[in-house]
Formats: sequence, structure tokens, C-alpha cells
Amino acid sequence: MRLSVKAGRGGNGCMSFLRERFRPNGGPDGGNGGRGGSIIFEATTNLQTLADLEYQRHIKGSDGSHGKGSARNGAMGEDTVVLVPCGTIIYDALTNEGLADLVEPGDRFVAARGGRGGRGNRYFSSSARKAPRFCENGDLGEEAELRLELKLIADVGLVGLPNVGKSSILAAISNAQPKIANYPFTTLSPNLGVLTTGYERIVIADIPGLIEGAHMNKGLGIQFLRHIARSRLLIHVLSLECRDFDLLIEELETVRNEMRSFDPDLDTRPYFVAANKLDELEEPEELLDKLSRHFGSAGISFCAVSALTEEGIPELVRHIIDFTEKNPRPRSEVRLYALDREEDTPATVRTRNRIQIISLHGGGYRVLHHRLEKAVERYDLSQDENVARFTLLMRKYKVEELLEAAGAQEGDQITIGHREFIFYPDYYPSDPEISDEEDPVEDMEPEED
Repeated sequence: MRLSVKAGRGGNGCMSFLRERFRPNGGPDGGNGGRGGSIIFEATTNLQTLADLEYQRHIKGSDGSHGKGSARNGAMGEDTVVLVPCGTIIYDALTNEGLADLVEPGDRFVAARGGRGGRGNRYFSSSARKAPRFCENGDLGEEAELRLELKLIADVGLVGLPNVGKSSILAAISNAQPKIANYPFTTLSPNLGVLTTGYERIVIADIPGLIEGAHMNKGLGIQFLRHIARSRLLIHVLSLECRDFDLLIEELETVRNEMRSFDPDLDTRPYFVAANKLDELEEPEELLDKLSRHFGSAGISFCAVSALTEEGIPELVRHIIDFTEKNPRPRSEVRLYALDREEDTPATVRTRNRIQIISLHGGGYRVLHHRLEKAVERYDLSQDENVARFTLLMRKYKVEELLEAAGAQEGDQITIGHREFIFYPDYYPSDPEISDEEDPVEDMEPEED
């Protein structure tokens, strides 16, 4: 499933001055804007599928409130928490890079961070600048294209061909109430049930029936096969309805071959065999004896059950409990896929801070630089002092000289971030109120939360 997420924008800072009786020059009191709301994914046991997100393909966070006068900061935007089932893996849809694996209930992943709120003019007040007449806009929230994939978290997985009675067995040994009918592909999505032993909850998954070619997605096989990747124990369910020993062994090998072709690791997963529909046989002794000797010689546990009459169900439950007691569930933590980042070296820092001038195909030029792009978003260029600050920043990075070296002529269109400018060399003179001793780069860095 693919989703587009966009965090909320930060609120704008306020430009205001205190005006009270007997305090005609109370100074700047514009408050800061609030931070935008982030998009957060959280794992929960209350969901089993991603179906709830089918109609929420575009998720947007709430914006932060603007700052106000009297030193009132804007309220932060409320974070948007998206609930997903345990076992959800989040990928970057553009690069297919794994971002997070939400395993345990309560695991969280911040998919897009809300934009920082803009600072009001009160923030910029100092002994050298007593009455700043400018403020900042809030930053845009992060955007991302994500792909979500679900791999169910289950201790035991019931696998087999369609219509062998996996759902009936699940209903007999757990609290699940799956759809049960006498035709193939009754189950179209995995069902989860819980077997309670008094001190432990064993989660059991009923995987929809697999057919030959499932690893090539025949019969939606890949969508089903991935759900058994996390199971500690697999139970292969056979149907005694066919009454043919060779056919039963062939059916088992068909399912195992499909699992092996999908993921070779599944071939080493512990498993035993449960032959269902014992009630269909009038004289089952001969067939059951052949099956018991066949699997016993291979060291594979085997039991015959009837989900309808519950014959053999207690033995099946004992098999499951014995396995879980001998193989306790490993403690899992949220797994965030770490991105490989090189340590900052002088060379990489220089590369990151280098300004790039790109000649556009339709005419004009684009200036690429992280801090310049941040500045055009934050600075409200309708305010004269912000224009002066931005001019000083451009002068500090020698953008004008670089544009002229790239061939820019007077009147050419210059794009920085999301803003467009017209190039006029030497248009802005030095501002008397902002000296070159001030560092506009440091001035625009965000304050600590």
C-alpha cells in the first residue's frame, strides 16, 4: 500500500510592539509561531490489516498557529497518529529503502516532522537591535511517499492448500471466529486467533490457501506467503477427505516447494503435520498408520484431528504448547533501518555548503543551497528589514558573483527554493542598520526546543 504524507507547516511569527498606557515605547512583543504537527505511525494489536488506510492515501498534519502580540506564542499543531497492525514495515516508495519495522504494540515511527514555527520580532531584540521590525514565516512540514507492507506477528502459522480446514482448526483451538464454508478460498485475508494457556498468549495465524505457483503470485500467493515469515512454528494442514496417501504427500510437498521458492529460510522453519477431517473416514486406521510411519521416520510430529467433532484437538493443542514452552518468544524491539551516513569530513562539509548554479532549460537559473532555500521560506520579504537580511546573506555567499560567472544577465529569472526573483546586479545597496559584522547565517538557525 502506497501513502503520501505531509506534516503541518509551522505558524508564522508575529511583529508587534507593546503599547500600554504610560509605556508608549514598550518594545517588541511579537510571539513565535507554533510547530506544525508531525505524522506518526504507531503499531497496535487492535488491527489485523491495512484495510483502514485504503481510503486515506493522502495524510496531512495540522499546521501550527501563528504567534500573537503580548509575547503570545502560537499553539503547536496536533500530531497525526496513524494506527497500523503490529508487523507493519514502512518503506520509502521512491527508493524502496526500509525505514521502520513496527513489531511491538506501541512502537512508533515519525514519518514526517512538522515544520518549525517562525520567530516573532521579540526574539530578535538585543542591545544592538532594540526595535526589530521583522519576523519569520514558519517552515514547511516534511513530505514523503511511503509504501506499507504487513507481515503478521504470529507464533504459529496454519498453512496448506485451499479448503483443507485451516479456518475450522483455528476456530477450534482459539478464540477466533473466521468465515467457514465448504469451498476453496473462503479465507481471502489472514485470520488471527489467540490460544490462552493461563500464563501465555499464543497467537495463531490462519493463512489463506496456497496453490502451485503461489511464489509467482498465482492466487495472490505473495500477499499470503509474506505473513508466515515471522511465525516460529508452521502447522501443515492436510485434508483426509481425499483418502489417498500419495496425493496427501504430494500436496504437502507442493506447499513446501512454494514456501521454499518464496523464501529459502522457510524451509528450515520448525513444523509438524495435522491431518484434518478425520470424521470423513469410516476406517481411518490404515491411512493414519501409513502417515504416522512416514512422518515418524523423518522425525516430523503428526496428529490426526477433526475440527468438526474436535477429535484430536487436545493433542494438537499440546503440540503447540510444548513447542512454545521449549522455544520462548524472543524479545523484539522496534527495528529502525539505519541509514548509512558518512562522518562529516572537511571535504564533505565543503561539498554540502557549496552553492550550485543550474541553468534551466526554459531560461533562467536555479540556485541550490540549503540555507538560502531555508531563508527564502522563513524571511517575509514584504518587510524591509527582512529584505536587508536576505541581501546580506546573498552577499555573504557571493551569489551575485556566482550568477554573473554562470552567464546570468540583467532581467534573467532566478529561482531559490519556491521563490522566483529577477536578477539586477548591484540593485540592493548596503543597509545601514545591518552591519556586515552580523552573521545572518547564525541568525537564521532554529532555536532549541
